[in-house]
Amino acid sequence: MFLLYLPAYSPELNLIEIVWKQAKYHWRRFITWTKETMEEELNTLLGG
Repeated sequence: MFLLYLPAYSPELNLIEIVWKQAKYHWRRFITWTKETMEEELNTLLGG
């Protein structure tokens, strides 16, 4: 086991922050918001 020091707030090292940044970038392009379009974009974003 080893300890890894991370600064108190480091969004560039936090994977979920990177995912949210990409999600916001892709989702802001949409004018209409439906469940289907959000699911399609989420699948595209996550590579699924």
